[in-house]
Amino acid sequence: MIVPAIGSLAGGLGNVAGNIATGSPGALSEGIGPAGAGGGLGSSGGVGGVEGAGAPNFGGALTDAISSLEEGQQSAAAASQALATGKVSDPEAAVTTVEDAALEMQLASQIRTKATEAAQTIFQTQV
Repeated sequence: MIVPAIGSLAGGLGNVAGNIATGSPGALSEGIGPAGAGGGLGSSGGVGGVEGAGAPNFGGALTDAISSLEEGQQSAAAASQALATGKVSDPEAAVTTVEDAALEMQLASQIRTKATEAAQTIFQTQV
């Protein structure tokens, strides 16, 4: 399944964002890798201890969004299986669940594409 791979990407992006925010020397290279490999916003305590004050962080928000996407995909799979086996009492709700999951995945794909394009633009910017 693709979703766990995206989850590890979320950890890597959170690490890069945390390194950039804290001004770590290897800000763009340290955070890239599997989840938990570096000290991103979610695990380093944030910028200047603001993390403890309940400030939102990019890594946590991205992880929550990916978890929500995975839950939507699982519920769509269950709804489509129930629809195929005839165990669902309201076929309209099952179809709506599957379509919602498809739209969520399409949105996540578009956001990923835009983020990739933005990162490439930043890396190509000459100083």
